[in-house]
Amino acid sequence: MALHLITGAGSGIGAAVARRLHERGDDLMLLARDAGRARELSTRFPGASTLVGDLAQPGRLSWAFSKQQLPERIDSLVHVAGIVDLGSVADLPPTLWEQQLAVNLVAPAELTRLLLPVLRVSRGQVLFVNSGAGLRAHADWGAYAASKHGLKALADALRAEEAANGVRVTSVFPGRTATPMQERVHQQEGADYVPERFIDPESVATSILTALDLPRDAQITDLSVRPGV
Repeated sequence: MALHLITGAGSGIGAAVARRLHERGDDLMLLARDAGRARELSTRFPGASTLVGDLAQPGRLSWAFSKQQLPERIDSLVHVAGIVDLGSVADLPPTLWEQQLAVNLVAPAELTRLLLPVLRVSRGQVLFVNSGAGLRAHADWGAYAASKHGLKALADALRAEEAANGVRVTSVFPGRTATPMQERVHQQEGADYVPERFIDPESVATSILTALDLPRDAQITDLSVRPGV
C-alpha cells in the first residue's frame, strides 16, 4: 500500500487530500507541529501515523526527526502547509517576511532534503501545493508571492536533480480556494468572505490525486487550477 507524508492535513486542501487517500485505504503519515496536534490528527484519521516537527523552525526539523521513527520508504511527500500575511513592501516588517519564507519555502526544502533518501528507495513523488501567487505577484502580496515563487524554483531544481533517481516532482498552483487561509486573507483585505465564490478544496484535491496517480511513464510537472466562474 502506498504511503503518503502530508503537511497541512489539519484543514483546507491538506485535509481534503488526507481524507481522500485515507478513504481509499492508502497509508498516511501526517506532519504535526506538536504532540497535541498529532493526537488530533490521529483521532481524525484512524490508523494514520504522525511525525512531529514545527515548520516555523525548519532548522530544528532534523533534530526533531532524530527522536522519532521515520519510515523506510515514502511513496509521496505532499507539501500543503502554508501561511500568509499581507502587506505592502513599504509596511511589512522583517519578521513577517521571515515567517512566511520559513514555513512556505525553507521548511519544504529542508523536509524534502531529510526525506529524499526514503523517496529515492520507492522512486516516489514530491508534490508542492503552490499558489497562483507563485506565478504572479500583486500589490500587498510581496512576501507571500516571493515565498511561492521560490517554491516553484525549488520544485524545478529538484525535478532536474532527482530525475536520475526516478523521483517525480509536481507543482500545483491553485487559485483562490475556500479554506481557512482564504478566510484569513479576506479578513486582512477587509472584504466579506463568501466561500461559494472560490474553488472547493475537494476540486484541488482531485487535481493532486490525479498527479499522484498518473502512470509512471509520465509526470505532471506544473498544474494550474483556476476557478470555473
